[in-house]
Amino acid sequence: MASSSFTLFGLSNTAGTCRLGITVTRKVGGAVRRNRIKRRFREIFRRNRTALAPDLDLVVNAHRTIDPDNDVRLEAEFLRAFGRLARNVESAEP
Repeated sequence: MASSSFTLFGLSNTAGTCRLGITVTRKVGGAVRRNRIKRRFREIFRRNRTALAPDLDLVVNAHRTIDPDNDVRLEAEFLRAFGRLARNVESAEP
């Protein structure tokens, strides 16, 4: 699911829990900026882990336009993208 700040990919898993992977390329910025973005996504995922019900492996691919300092907007985008992704995965399962 694409957003203005990132793209979220997901695949069903058999681990019994939702897992997160994050990719932030050098095109997004220097090491400090890339690590800040990864920390933000990890914190968003940690705070909302119980709400992320389906067993999915998630990969977040950050875009150049991401603003890691706007936590509220980033979290809202993540939850909206996750909701759309979860609905698509559930409807695709047999």
